[in-house]
Order: sequence, then C-alpha cells, then structure tokens
Amino acid sequence: MSTPTIAPLHRDPADVAPADSYHKADRVWVYRGGWHAGIIESSSALAVTVTYRPGENRGTGVDTFMPSYVTARADEDPLDRPAGRATRRGSTGQPFPVRMPTTDQLSA
Repeated sequence: MSTPTIAPLHRDPADVAPADSYHKADRVWVYRGGWHAGIIESSSALAVTVTYRPGENRGTGVDTFMPSYVTARADEDPLDRPAGRATRRGSTGQPFPVRMPTTDQLSA
C-alpha cells in the first residue's frame, strides 16, 4: 500500500483498526499534517505510541495517536530496522559490547 491519500476524519470508521490490534514494531502510516512512515512502540485500548519520520530528513519523532490517525503500512522505509532503531557501532563496525557488573561491583 502506498501513502494513504484520505484525511483521518474522512476515513470510514469500519476501516479503522482498533489501537490494541497493533503490536510493537508493526509498520504504520501516521497522520501529522500529512501521512508519515512510523513504527509502533506500544499500544493500549485507546491509542498507540509511534516513532515516525515527521519530514524528509533523517530525524524521528515519538507521539501518541488515536486509531483514526494510524493505518497499517507495507512499504519499506529507512526507519524499518529491527524494532525501528539503529544500532550504535564502534569504529570496527561491531555493536558496542554490553558489560555486566561483577559481583564485587554490585556489593560495593
């Protein structure tokens, strides 16, 4: 499906999926002055929280949307990385290691 062309207030209510039908990392379109690619962060019975690209630049925004302002998306977008996040990498190109504290550090 390409970018939706209908404004949220003109959508047929029967075509609007309930907020809690979306799951983390689902691809969606969100309406914020126009339709933008986004990734679901969380959902409840009333609304969804989405990371989305508000413009043509590389930045992202996070907002909460009512169901009529969200629709499923099949198109790929640079935002579509695992869980919608880029991985920080060191100079070797490998992800930074996670260092767990030792027992001595926890008891100090």
